Amino acid sequence: MEIEFEKGGGLVPAIVQDGHSGEVLMLGFMNADALAETRRTREAVFFSRSRNRLWRKGETSGHVLRVLEIRVDCDADALLLRVERLGPGVCHEGYCSCFFRQIQENGSVRTVEERTFDPDKVYAPGAER
Repeated sequence: MEIEFEKGGGLVPAIVQDGHSGEVLMLGFMNADALAETRRTREAVFFSRSRNRLWRKGETSGHVLRVLEIRVDCDADALLLRVERLGPGVCHEGYCSCFFRQIQENGSVRTVEERTFDPDKVYAPGAER
């Protein structure tokens, strides 16, 4: 099956899910090279739109995502990575999941999770997160 990278300008969204708990951990983007590298190493590799380059999750923090399974959606334009977390969190702000905030009925946003690590101890000042 061919992944439809051209639909998204060369990128497809990649939802990352904890392979044991089912919790959604993050959303990243992959190009064909990122997918190939992920398949080769069995560690999650994404395309950073802000850095305009590939980045291996955990290259700075050490919080690697070991890929257990890769699924593709029915339109072949989105991926689901079921992973094992090797570290206390996925989010560069110090949380297990990037989805640690909840939008309330009045439109305000509330933090609903607790930090699992201190990002200032993981990332050097000025380091890319």
